Parts: sequence; structure tokens; C-alpha cells
Amino acid sequence: MVRPHVHIPYAKIGEHLDFIIRNNIDLEIYFSSDSLDVLSSDDIRSLKNKLQHEPELSFHAPFMDLCPGAVDSGVRDITVGRFNQVLDIAGILNPLSIVMHSGYDKWKYGLNPQLWLDKSLETWIPINARAESMGVKLAIENIFEDEPSNLVMLMEAMGSENFGICFDTGHCNLFSRVPLEEWIRCLKAHIIELHLHDNDKGSDQHRPIGDGTFNFEWFFNEIKDISCVYTIEAHTPEDALKGMERLAYHLSRTD
Repeated sequence: MVRPHVHIPYAKIGEHLDFIIRNNIDLEIYFSSDSLDVLSSDDIRSLKNKLQHEPELSFHAPFMDLCPGAVDSGVRDITVGRFNQVLDIAGILNPLSIVMHSGYDKWKYGLNPQLWLDKSLETWIPINARAESMGVKLAIENIFEDEPSNLVMLMEAMGSENFGICFDTGHCNLFSRVPLEEWIRCLKAHIIELHLHDNDKGSDQHRPIGDGTFNFEWFFNEIKDISCVYTIEAHTPEDALKGMERLAYHLSRTD
């Protein structure tokens, strides 16, 4: 029986703590840069004590303005610093995985993914080595990619079982210019986490599973043989519960 994680910003946990404990919810905790600026080790230990139901955890690292593949070494240094802050927290809370963004934009890199890849490896190789030593997997999320080739390049260059893909259904539905089947054919072997939400292809709406146009029935049947973290990305408690219920329904049909 899959127990999905539910995405929540660290700053929102206090507001929804009763709901989280009452519903025995496992969490993907998002640590924004603003949160990292004020958090202490004592704050994290306090959070661990408040989560009385001892949930299974994953993390989402900060991403705004960060760029793991930046040509500017100063930008990469700041990015690595933020990632290491999240790994410091991981040393206390022991998440299964940490979702991070690649920062790839085909236009920014002048349609030269090799330039992005070479700089990215300077970031990912040491960060992944530290994460692996802690027993924490790193999952790179598809964001604005309209096809999966740059992510395939990164997976092949890293060649690490500890370093994989967080496949985001909503982002694929919104931004892709190739069929879903191509994404799964290229990335299935590397998926270690899923971000599950839906939209009508108009914007990144984060609707519950089935409230948009993504083909979840085909998707869940196609990935039924892989083991990964399932994460509901919802913007309200009601949508989180709805997403969990619909995930359970779809998975029951693939048994």
C-alpha cells in the first residue's frame, strides 16, 4: 500500500499541524531560502518533536534564483551553499529524498545543453556524494523542459543510483511539446519520486489528480513496476485529501 507524501512549505506546518497529525500524513517539506535564513538546529529538532506521528519525510530544496548549472561560479557557489543547508537539516530529520531543480532553460543556454551539463556536474557530483553518504537520494524535477533530453544527459553523466528524477505530472502536462510516452520511455528507469498534480494546460494550477487533462490512468499503469516516493502537490488541505483518495483509486486499478 503506497503512502503518499504531501508537499508543504516549512512555514505552513504550524498552521496545518493538527490536520497533518489527525490524518497521519507523510510529508515533503519545502525549505525556501527565507526559511533557511532564520532556521536553527533547535527549530528543526522542535519540529521533529511536534510531528508526533513520526511521518516518513522527503524534502524540497529552495529554487528561486538558484542555478546549479550557472556559468557564473558565484551563482553556483550560492546554489551549493543553499543545498548544503538543506543537507544539514537532512542530518536531523532523515528524509528519504530531496527534490531539487536543474535550472536548465534552453534559451538561456543558447540551445547548448552541453554548456549547462558541464557546469551542472561541478555542482551535482559533490552534493550527491554528500547526500549518498547520508543515505538521502537526490531527485531532479522537470520544470520548464519541453522534452526530456537534457535530463537524460544529466542522468547518464552522473551514473549514480542515488541521483534520479522527480517526475512532475503537472509540469509535463503544461510545458511538454512531445507525448507523455516519450518522457516515460526516456526517464522511467531514473524516476525516484513523483509530483502528482493536474491542470488544464492553461497554467500551473496544481489541481488534484483527475481535475485536469493529464492521462493518469495510462501513467500509473505504465509505472506500476517501479518503486518511488509518491508526492501529492496540493495547495489546500481539501485538495490534498482528494489527491490522496484519487491516487489510492488509480493504484488499486493497477494491482
